[in-house]
Amino acid sequence: MTTWPFADQWDEALPYERFEQEAADEHRGLWQGISRLARVPEWAARRASALPGRFRLVVLSEDWCGDAVNVVPVLAKWAASAPSVELRILRRDQHPAVMDRYLTNGAARAIPVVIVLTEAMEELGWWGPRPRELQAWVTEQRRQGREKRALYPEVRRWYAKDRGESTLREVLEIMQRVGAVTAR
Repeated sequence: MTTWPFADQWDEALPYERFEQEAADEHRGLWQGISRLARVPEWAARRASALPGRFRLVVLSEDWCGDAVNVVPVLAKWAASAPSVELRILRRDQHPAVMDRYLTNGAARAIPVVIVLTEAMEELGWWGPRPRELQAWVTEQRRQGREKRALYPEVRRWYAKDRGESTLREVLEIMQRVGAVTAR
């Protein structure tokens, strides 16, 4: 494992509550509404607690991102419920060097991106910008010529039905790598 090259930026990253209050200007009501509705499945809290060590999650996000507003509040509530997990948010547009390290398909500055770190700031991996199942569906729809804007209502319905569970499972998969690393 290597130390995350942007470790010094952890201190300037915002806790979720500050992001919601200070950075979510245009869509604050939507962020607050999703945050109020977010529920942490018991299995997700239990799995996080069972992992060895402590984790830091750095989320690259912005207020205007529809995917982020559906994912980040769930992750934040989950992190708040798991004593071994701390989550902070870096604004994508204010941190282009960080964003450029986590481009989707090597080209797109798609968000949200969740960077999973150990407490010692060693990078375990990253997730984003959507759960695998949803990303595959969106990619196929775009390949078929559907416009991005036309997909949003269906994407929102997918997120409402999933309730963040796919994202939690996928982020937990990355966190579980610490067990394999420490067993060596």
